[in-house]
Parts: sequence; structure tokens; C-alpha cells
Amino acid sequence: MKVAILIPARFASSRFPGKPLVELRGAGGQPKPLIQRSFEAAQRVGCASSVHVVTDDERIVAAAASFGASVIMTSPECRNGTERCAEALPALGDVDLVVNLQGDALLTPPHFIDALASGMRADPAAEVATPAIRLRPEEVRLLQVEEAAGRVGGTTVVTDNGGRALYFSKRLIPHVPQVALTGEFSPVRLHVGVYAYRPTALRSYIASAPSELEELEGLEQLRFLAAGIPVNVVDVKAPSFSLRELNNPEDIGPIEQALAEAGLE
Repeated sequence: MKVAILIPARFASSRFPGKPLVELRGAGGQPKPLIQRSFEAAQRVGCASSVHVVTDDERIVAAAASFGASVIMTSPECRNGTERCAEALPALGDVDLVVNLQGDALLTPPHFIDALASGMRADPAAEVATPAIRLRPEEVRLLQVEEAAGRVGGTTVVTDNGGRALYFSKRLIPHVPQVALTGEFSPVRLHVGVYAYRPTALRSYIASAPSELEELEGLEQLRFLAAGIPVNVVDVKAPSFSLRELNNPEDIGPIEQALAEAGLE
């Protein structure tokens, strides 16, 4: 399969303006901008045929050029990374699979994306796939504390018996009684924001209007479900380090610690 990894990146983040150009120190202390670290994460994926930064900002274009990344320009009107990937599709030529590696997901392990590609290779009818991690009881309790304090601790997902998503939410789903938190793993699955799409699914997405649930939850993948496009959820093994994303300035320290723990220069 020809797999193109796209890294959507925008400069005008409401929570953290200029985020793609923020420098982060790796295991050896060398600073690199976030967009470069995300590009290097994509290059470590075994199934990748090509990697492209997708943006609407000339400052990100210049940064990407400095470390030799391919860039596809898109419109500033794109509302999310999936729309940006859909708009970039004509520039990719003949591809079988498009992977959306979000620009702040620099710690995504390569095996997550390889697992998505393998699953879609084995199931030609699959249109969209995304990974999830089964949480341990102590991790669920931490999410319960966050939720009780009115904070979003992560996105969770529930599926049908075939592994297709029924719903994604920034609330903790499903309801978990204490008796369900006594084993090694809980029934709760934490969604990891990486997506693999067939080109046809991307075209359907951009042709559909944003759904009410998508706008309420702030979760772009809910547009697929609202439009009747199935999303396969692939269970993956969590790495030994934290999968922290760069959403706020206070995330820099924990991410640099995770880079050091992962041995990433």
C-alpha cells in the first residue's frame, strides 16, 4: 500500500499561538521546533511512503524547508486537521491511505500507525481507522478526578463488537462502576488522535457539513459517525513514556521529560 503521512500544522492556535515553531529539547538537550519533531516521528513509521507538512502559514513553510520537509499548502479556511488532509489530497497523486499525524502528536510511537495500516490492508472495506489504549484502573481514577474538577483529561471511545466506534467523547465513557476497576485493565479506552483514511472517506468528509455532536464535543472524527462512515478502532499497546501532546505552554516540561525517557534526540 502507498501510505502518505500528513502533518497538519497551523500557526494561529487559540490556546498556544505559534505552537509548531516552539522549540523542545530532546534526550541529548538539543532544541528542535515541534514541527520538526513531528516530522521525524512520521519518518520513523515503517509503512510510510511519503511524509508531508500541511499548512497555510509561510512561517511554518520556512521552518519545514530548513530541515528538508515536503510541504503542501492549504487554505486558512480549513476548520480541522481532517479538512486540511482532504484539501491536500489532490497534491498526493495516487495513494491508498492517508494518515493524519497531528502536528502536536510528536510522541506517537511508529507501531501505532503501522497497526492502523496493517488493519486497513487486511480489511479492504475499512474506511477510517484510529488507535486506542485500554486504561488501567488507576488511570481511570485520575480521569474521574479531572472530570469532577471540570477539566478534560482525554478523549474516550466505545465500540461495537466488531471494533467500530459507537461514540467518542471528552467525557469518560462508558459509565464505570467501582466493581469494573478491580482487574489489571478497565473497560475504558483512551482515544489516540491519529487517523488513517481511504481517499474516498476524506472526500466524503469534506463534502459533509459539520455535525452538531462534532461542534459540541470539539471532536472532528464525530463527523464521520454522523455521516454514517464507520471508524475502526484499533487497540494498541501503550509505550513506557507519557503520550503528552503540546496544547499549552505548561506541557513543554512534561514533553521534554517524555522525549528523554523515550531516548529521542
